[in-house]
Amino acid sequence: MHRAVFLDRDGVITVDHGYTYRVEDFALVPGSAQGLARLQRAGWRLVVVTNQSGIARGLYSNDDYERFTAHMRAALSAEGVRLDAVVHCPHLPDATVAAYRLQCDCRKPAPGMLLSAARELSLDLPASAMVGDRLSDVQAGRAAGVARCLLVRSGQPLSHGDEQQADAVYADLGRCAEALVGGSGATD
Repeated sequence: MHRAVFLDRDGVITVDHGYTYRVEDFALVPGSAQGLARLQRAGWRLVVVTNQSGIARGLYSNDDYERFTAHMRAALSAEGVRLDAVVHCPHLPDATVAAYRLQCDCRKPAPGMLLSAARELSLDLPASAMVGDRLSDVQAGRAAGVARCLLVRSGQPLSHGDEQQADAVYADLGRCAEALVGGSGATD
């Protein structure tokens, strides 16, 4: 069994432009590649879990998502980072695209993406962490039985109530990785 850091994509690793799917809009959040590299060197498995309701809304296709993901993997690889998995949920209960219209168990705050990755990669959920920029990320981590659920301020604005639900809050993934690797519980 391996420990992992489950990571939301938009706002944590990549800059969130709102339904970001075009390669030309790709940008890493400053410090995210370095944070991922630090976690990887410390022995953490890196698993991206991302809601992609833009597919269900008809804003972009699954192929567009796959192109963006391949570009992100290549950019991170150039920084020495290898993602162990990238899992996405394209579903939405009121989807415009009928094929994706369903209430699933993978769309965060449901834990399906984390549980599926844990099974496939032999991950130790109680030894793992979830890092996101929304309360739904924390809720998914808690529902999956992840030990630490952390938020970063580099994505969506966080309310005081959202911050209170997290085990800790950091400025960005770089600072979060520093705390996870160093064992610090300090928040930013």
